[in-house]
Formats: sequence, structure tokens, C-alpha cells
Amino acid sequence: MIDWLQHSTGGLLTLAAVSIAVLLVMIIRFKTEPFIALIIVGLLTALAAGLPVGTIVGTAQKTSDSLLEKGFGGILGHIAAIIGLGTLLGAILEKSGGARVLTGALLRAFGEKRAPLAMGLAGLIFGVPVFFDIGIFVLAPLVYVAARQGGRSLLLYCLPLLAGLSMTHAFIPPHPGPVAAAGLLHVDLGWIILMGAVCGLPAWFLAGVVFPSWIGKRMNIEVPAEMIVGDDGEDGSGPSLGLVSAIIAVPLVLILAGTFGSIWLPKNSAAAGVAAFVGTPAVALTIAVLLASWLLGTRRGMTGKELSALSAAALRPVAMLLLVVGAGAFFGAVLSATGIGKAVADSLQAGGLPVIAAAYVISCGLRLAQGSATVAIVTTGGIIAPSLADAGYSQAQLALIVVAIAAGSIIASHVNDGGFWIVSRYFGLTVGETLKTWTVLETILSVSGFAMAAILMAIV
Repeated sequence: MIDWLQHSTGGLLTLAAVSIAVLLVMIIRFKTEPFIALIIVGLLTALAAGLPVGTIVGTAQKTSDSLLEKGFGGILGHIAAIIGLGTLLGAILEKSGGARVLTGALLRAFGEKRAPLAMGLAGLIFGVPVFFDIGIFVLAPLVYVAARQGGRSLLLYCLPLLAGLSMTHAFIPPHPGPVAAAGLLHVDLGWIILMGAVCGLPAWFLAGVVFPSWIGKRMNIEVPAEMIVGDDGEDGSGPSLGLVSAIIAVPLVLILAGTFGSIWLPKNSAAAGVAAFVGTPAVALTIAVLLASWLLGTRRGMTGKELSALSAAALRPVAMLLLVVGAGAFFGAVLSATGIGKAVADSLQAGGLPVIAAAYVISCGLRLAQGSATVAIVTTGGIIAPSLADAGYSQAQLALIVVAIAAGSIIASHVNDGGFWIVSRYFGLTVGETLKTWTVLETILSVSGFAMAAILMAIV
């Protein structure tokens, strides 16, 4: 029995299924912190597969070659600086009032009739540097004002915003999900940005423009009475629209320049070296954070002490996120070292299911079961990565597989997802109304994003 479990394809697949089931039970039934559950299940899986203890955790004299340290260190060395710097950039933009400037300008440019589209674009643009929940906290008051002035269902205004925030959070770096998946599958972030945008924008249009215009005519949701606020118009004290837009664009442009500069510029030339340096994600985000700190902080009266306090407050929630990603990478390393990943890959190949479809299905299943998009992404990445190692996929194709994983991680948000309750609370929706609107929106965004990735996978 033990030999079958450790060395046969059927046994390894059984071990994989049991390990994922145990992981879900720990998270869902016993409310164990995901990063603790991932470590425990990773250790138990490695032991059950017969890996030597020294391979799993190292020895008292040396632990650097262990799966535990290499699993954590390999991914965190790649993403920790990126996620931390991205968080700081978003915090400075939020504190400076950049979100209100951007949204106010869009509302004025599009007019009252097209205010829903303006809110959707605000979600897309401001969603690049800030986390999903922060975007809601900052922009929700502007949604209330626009909905009250327009005299139409709140859904016509909040759903486009939510679709924009959710799309960027799922598909576009420096958000944790796509960054973590890129690290696990060894994909350049420039390709992730490009393919994430190409697949995500049509998905956003369907989920954030077409669907809200349909459901908004059938469900009239009024602005919650407790959320009625003044117009909170611009008082002229915020930063300029051009400055806010430029700072948001800086890291994306630099990363793309680094990615495609290595392809288009002569190798070993000075220009290629400069593009590679400034296009390194950590360097590009450092430049953006320094610019934001000066132009939106110091130059507008913020002291060094205030910037330091803002940074500390913004980075506090990031710690748990990094622990989850690190533990997920360790679990993935175990799956690879035990041969489980190869067994899964062989089974998928024998069953004729394309890797991109398998990645999406696995990610969807994990998301539906336990609610966390990050856990779904890092676990799926660990399962899928071994099947990609020697398959000869290009960077563009690997980026599309990352998009598929990210798309699966947001499908059908329901009561086990914190985002579900944030949306319900901030926009005064009952559980039933949230299921009919937000859950459907996320499903459309997921399915259409994956469909775009699958179509492009057949072309590139």
C-alpha cells in the first residue's frame, strides 16, 4: 500500500487529492490560518510520499537546501519587494487624494449619462496601484454621490467600479495574485501585464459595462440612507490629474520597457542595459514610490515622519499575505519533489485536457471551496508548474496560463469570500442581491477572461 501510494501514478494522484482535501477542511471547517494549513499539509504530504526528513527540513547544521526554506525563499525573494513597494505606492496615492481627483475628472469628462462608464474606468485605473478592498473604501463615497445625482439604481454605478477593481486585482501586477503566479511559473512581469490587459479588458467590458446596464434596469437599489454624504466636490487642494495618471503609469511603462527592450534592442548595448535595469519590477516600483513620496507627499506638505507612519500602516496587512504565498510555494515545491506534479501532468496529458484548461479548472475548484483567491493561485501554480518545466512554452504562453489561473481564482465569489461581505456591506445589498449581482459579475469576469486566454493560447 505504501509503495503504491509513493510510486504509482494512481497513488500519487490519491495523495494529491487527499492533501488538498485536508487543506480545505483545515481552512473551511477548523478556520486554520491558510499559511499554517499550507505548511502542515505540505509537511504531511512530503512525509507520506516518503521524502527524507533532511530533504524536507534540512539538518541542524544546514537548512538552506531544504524544501521548506527553498520553497519559501524562492518565491518571497521574487515577490516581497514588488508587493511591498506596490502597496506603498497605492497608500501614497490614496492619502494624497489622487483617487478623488481621478474619479472627479472622469465624471466631468463623461457627463451624468455616462457616469457608470466613468466609475468603471476609475476602478480600472485606480485599481492598478491599490488593493481591491482599499479601492472600495476610497471610491465608494463617490459612487454614492454619482448614483444620487443620476437618480438611477446604485448597481449602475457600483458594479462597473467593482469590475474595474477586480479585473486589475486579478490580472495586473503589482497585485499579489499575478505576481505570485509569475514567480511560480517563471514568467516575466511585462508579459503578465500585456496578456493580463489583453484578456482582462474585454472581460471587464462584459462584466463591468454590459452586465450592469442589464441588471441595473431590473434591480433598483437605492443608496443606503446611512451612506448619504455631501457632494464632497473637489476643493482644488488635490494633486493634478496628469500627475496622478503619470505616477500610476510609471511602473507599468518601465516594466514593459524592460521586457520588450530585451527583445527589440541590440543585446549588450547600453540602451538594453538601461532598459533592463529600470524595467526590473522592484526598481521600477522604487522609482514610482520615490516620485510619489516627493510629488504627492513631501512637496505637498507631508513630513518624513508622516510618510513613515503611512508606510508602516500600509505594510502591516502585507505580512500575512506574504506568509500565505510563501507557504503555498512550499506546498508546490513538495508536490514537485514527490512526483505528484508530474503525475498530475501525465494524467492531464492522457485525458487530453490542455494545461491552460486544467489550470483554470483547478483554480476554480480551490476558489469555490475555500474563498481565498491567493490560496487558489499559489496552490494551482504549485500543482501546474511541474507540467510546464520541460514543455517548451514561450513566455507569452506561460503568461496566458497565469491569466487562466488568475481568472479561476475569482469565479463565483460567495459567502466564504471576504470580498463578498465588503461589497454587501458597502453598497447596502442583501445576501440574495449580492449573489445576483456581485457573484454573477465575478463569474462573467472569470469565464470571459479565461475564454480570451484560451483563444490567444491557440494563436500565439
